[in-house]
Amino acid sequence: MQTELDNILIYSSEPEFHQRLNDLYKKQLEASLFKIESDEWKQVLKILREVAEEGDESKRQYKTSDEALIGFTESYDKVKLTFDRLAVTPKELEKAHQQIDEKLLESLRKATSNVRRYQEEIFLGNKKHTGIRYTPIERIGICVPGALAPLPSTVIMTAVPAQVAGVKELVVVSPPRYNGDIHPVILGLCHELGINEVYRVGGAQAVAALAAGKGSVPKVDKIVGPGNKWVTTAKKMVAYRYVSIDSVAGPSEVLIIAGDKADPKWAAIDMLSQAEHGTDSTAIVITWSKETGQKILSELKKQLEKLPRADITNESLVGGSAIIVVGNESEAIDLANKLALEHLQIQCGDKSREIADRITNAGAIFIGDYTPVAVGDYWAGPSHTLPTGRTARFSSALTCNDFIKSISIIEYDKNKLLESADDIIRLAEAEGLDAHAKSVEIRLK
Repeated sequence: MQTELDNILIYSSEPEFHQRLNDLYKKQLEASLFKIESDEWKQVLKILREVAEEGDESKRQYKTSDEALIGFTESYDKVKLTFDRLAVTPKELEKAHQQIDEKLLESLRKATSNVRRYQEEIFLGNKKHTGIRYTPIERIGICVPGALAPLPSTVIMTAVPAQVAGVKELVVVSPPRYNGDIHPVILGLCHELGINEVYRVGGAQAVAALAAGKGSVPKVDKIVGPGNKWVTTAKKMVAYRYVSIDSVAGPSEVLIIAGDKADPKWAAIDMLSQAEHGTDSTAIVITWSKETGQKILSELKKQLEKLPRADITNESLVGGSAIIVVGNESEAIDLANKLALEHLQIQCGDKSREIADRITNAGAIFIGDYTPVAVGDYWAGPSHTLPTGRTARFSSALTCNDFIKSISIIEYDKNKLLESADDIIRLAEAEGLDAHAKSVEIRLK
């Protein structure tokens, strides 16, 4: 029986292949950010202005930043907060920590240790050079998803790299759930990591609060963490006007290069593991084996029926995912680099490492049949905050080095200035900047 899921199987030999490929590119871009001037984009802008207390006061819906946070939280999260409930108290954090299952806490601690060790190994700030100084950013805001799928692992994957870099002030924002509170494991983990500043607010309003600092949420210098289109669009809007950001990080994406001996069951569940994040998620398989592609589709149907979030996952698959059968291995690699997805799994047996070496665009590469995305999401050490929406062509995974800034150090004495004076003066005069030239000349008299 033909189902709508059958339509995700695409062959590069089909006449309409390039059109379908363009549709996938478009879906990737639209999944991460709202179109400029769309109704949603305008609403994000309105949220930013309201929370930042900008624009004509007589035309604003709310008088203060905190009123806006409470109002938008009620509108979008269906939770009515009071002013005294915006911030989570240290006692509430400690209580949540005490309630974490002991085995879960042990696993969280092991994951934290793995991430800390990896980040310390790659940290640039320990390198000494007379011409540059690295200093940590002072105050970081972390967006932790908490609606459809609360992600306590995001706390580890953002806070620990920042702590390795030497950041002293970490602020966590996460949307309240139906009961008016943040998921207790998120709160308990914040306490475990020594994060005492947590706010019950999410979405674009949380980004606006962190960027503007007009109400109960003090301003930060950089905002990091994954999110939906509301979060990522808001982050793009505030970037470099108010704060720095990490990247366009969300919704979740996976691309699997599956060789002719790849296990269809494993490839199918790996697609589903990302598609279940939400309806905007993307899961793509590329293979040069028609038989492998068909077997993966068959497994996808079987396993989908068993998932608790089957409806959401199915919508994600049908809306913008694909199993693409190409002519050969080289075509698969070229297409993977063009798609530039967040997670790239390579399930090609002994050739997996060789193929990985030919990948230039991906947020993170998972090599071999025994390296599912879950290993990176929770355990291995690299952060799971990764670029999406094809931005892996020019953006990177979040690391500890994103939480430091460099200051150039320049020191000349009289003799060294004298050696270079004629050249500096000549260059300044070529640009018509007379005072620049004279600032050197005056020191030589």
